[in-house]
Amino acid sequence: MKLKLYMMPLLVACLLIFGSCQETRKARVIKLAHGLNTKHPVHKAMLFMAERVKEKSNGKLQLEIYHSEQLGSESQCLELLQIGSLGITKVSTGVMEGFAPSYKVLGLPYIFRSKQHMYNVEDGPIGKRILKDGEKAWLRGLCFFDAGSRSFYTKKPIEKPEDLEGLKIRVMPSITASKMVSALGAIPRPISFGELYTALQQGVVDGAENNPPSFYLTRHYEVCKYYTLNEHTALPDVMVVSTIIWNRLSEDEKRWLQEAADEAAIVQRDYWAESEAEALAAVKEAGVEVTVLSEDDKEAFANKVESIYDDYKSDTLIYNLIQQIKEVD
Repeated sequence: MKLKLYMMPLLVACLLIFGSCQETRKARVIKLAHGLNTKHPVHKAMLFMAERVKEKSNGKLQLEIYHSEQLGSESQCLELLQIGSLGITKVSTGVMEGFAPSYKVLGLPYIFRSKQHMYNVEDGPIGKRILKDGEKAWLRGLCFFDAGSRSFYTKKPIEKPEDLEGLKIRVMPSITASKMVSALGAIPRPISFGELYTALQQGVVDGAENNPPSFYLTRHYEVCKYYTLNEHTALPDVMVVSTIIWNRLSEDEKRWLQEAADEAAIVQRDYWAESEAEALAAVKEAGVEVTVLSEDDKEAFANKVESIYDDYKSDTLIYNLIQQIKEVD
């Protein structure tokens, strides 16, 4: 009897541990990795998405989030998705061009007439079709996240396209982005986002182009004191899931994940608007000269890059998508 009483605490502990393991086994955990810091509106939207997945599934499906390139750069995370070692990541749609051709249309300069026009395209049939275009490369799009408008930040003032002549400008690994920078007379330099601060500091490049929150949160404003809001592209981010992982999910799990992603995309737009206003105020306070271009000044940039559209007249897929986007209200 004494032996049984002595063993009782150990037995209870074993049952608790076993029960805990059983509960853990019941939950499917998907790893989500990205390169942004925890203050970024995209990361905040991912936390919201993780909460909604857990709520919808009653804890049966959960997201485990790794931020700040803990599991690698954008390109490395995409490679991990393709072999099924990682479940979900966030990349710019510009990076997806190399895997799914239709993403190119989203990176065309001045393709969207307004923010609402962009949302209508992304939320509608065109956006849903583009999200599925990466499946052949094992990369299925879940939703688009607002990444604002990209503009140039440099070490010298930029007020008109001619001011970019001969400058080395960092671009993401995107054919469209490289074409745009070249059309403006600058020299495109594809560099990893994580290496950009050092590249700017050491003069490897003279500037870059990105949205206000990214400019601020990366502290690139410490090196580049001029930010010109020419808003050449409104390239969205995209949440991408490995199709290897996706195909392992039950129909319920797929529904929970997709619904949570769609809800996060809407919430993220508000996070983004707040973050953009805060970022612009902060960089101004840090001594950055922010130039807001008039519509006529932006037109000068748009005219310089108009030739890019001609390049796609022979590309039936992109040319048709351009015409369809123009028809969206």
